[in-house]
Amino acid sequence: MTVETESNSAHGSNQEVEPAQLLDDEADKNLPVKKKTSCCTGLKVFLAALSFSYLSKTLSGTIMKSSITQIERRFDLTSSTVGLIDGSFEIGNLLVIAFVSYFGAKLHRPKVIAAGCFTMALGSILTALPHFFMGYYKYETASHTASSANLTSSINPCSLHQDMNETLLEVSRSGCEKEPSSYMWIYILLGNMLRGIGETPITPLGISYLDDFAKEEDVPVYVACLHTIAMMGPMFGFLLGSLCAKLYVDIGFVDLGSITITPQDSRWVGAWWLGFLVGGVSSFLAAIPFCFLPKSLKKPEEANNDKTSYGLLENMGTTKKILAPAKTKPTKWSVILKDFYTSLKKVLSNPMYVTLLCCSLLQFNSFIGFLTYKPKYMEQQYGQSTSKSNFLIGELHHAMTACPISNAWE
Repeated sequence: MTVETESNSAHGSNQEVEPAQLLDDEADKNLPVKKKTSCCTGLKVFLAALSFSYLSKTLSGTIMKSSITQIERRFDLTSSTVGLIDGSFEIGNLLVIAFVSYFGAKLHRPKVIAAGCFTMALGSILTALPHFFMGYYKYETASHTASSANLTSSINPCSLHQDMNETLLEVSRSGCEKEPSSYMWIYILLGNMLRGIGETPITPLGISYLDDFAKEEDVPVYVACLHTIAMMGPMFGFLLGSLCAKLYVDIGFVDLGSITITPQDSRWVGAWWLGFLVGGVSSFLAAIPFCFLPKSLKKPEEANNDKTSYGLLENMGTTKKILAPAKTKPTKWSVILKDFYTSLKKVLSNPMYVTLLCCSLLQFNSFIGFLTYKPKYMEQQYGQSTSKSNFLIGELHHAMTACPISNAWE
């Protein structure tokens, strides 16, 4: 009897414990489970790809700046024509920047950025193509005597009021009235303009993508990382331009032993086309990761979201699904253009924004002229080679990276 009583009591105690265990198990199931976050989330991959695209676009832009004097000598162009070629980048950028920024935000932004990087790569390759179709570079081999050199060194070759004989006058006029040796430079202009068109979606769509799907406190850090990496582009670009300027323009196609001039000679033309091929490859590689990124990412939950019950979030989700329309009507182009005009008018009517634009215009206007013609000025006034001029400007940029105003170098 005693054994039966003990067994019954033990059996009853087991029945009392089992419901409590079940309640504990259900409570454990309702607790939030911490998910393991991968080190390579979509946002981090996008940030890495955007950083590389920033580096690529600043690298390609600096290569154009460092190759200005080489292009001028190779095609026998004037400084005004070379300035037009260099300014074609901004012309292409201004033609489409407003439309790409507005309409691109409504599309698949990573793929639009990828298309822009592919366009930049195509523009860089198009810029380098004239080298392969216009034949070898032929420089003047006529040597001048010491007396003629001393005679012509003290006169201004573009002055028509010098007291000299007819022969020297004709030589000076022919030197001043420059005519292009080939009109293949038009492809350089078109390629640079195409590169400006391709660069337009990178900054506006990239920053907006980060702003939409990153935490608010992380966005300034991400933007700072982008500008920091972008500052490395001009430094590498000028150093690459210095290296290419040391190489002969037809390297790989002619016997370098037969070349009688050196990089210090005013007739020397470096391998200006090689830098554009490097820039085109880097832009092509920068476009590949954007092709595999989604249109939108899951925005990370904020700190106050932990206080919200999971059931309430589920109810909100089901309510949104019920209220969501089954089909969206296509928007007419007239409505889209009207919205674009309204948005543009609203932005341009903001006095603070217009003031910022004017300040940026003055800031960039000074640095663009400095970057474009500073190498040529150093060559002519201080007798430096193109390679050394680009190297010195690259070192100067490296020293200015810590200065806030150096953002204008982009």
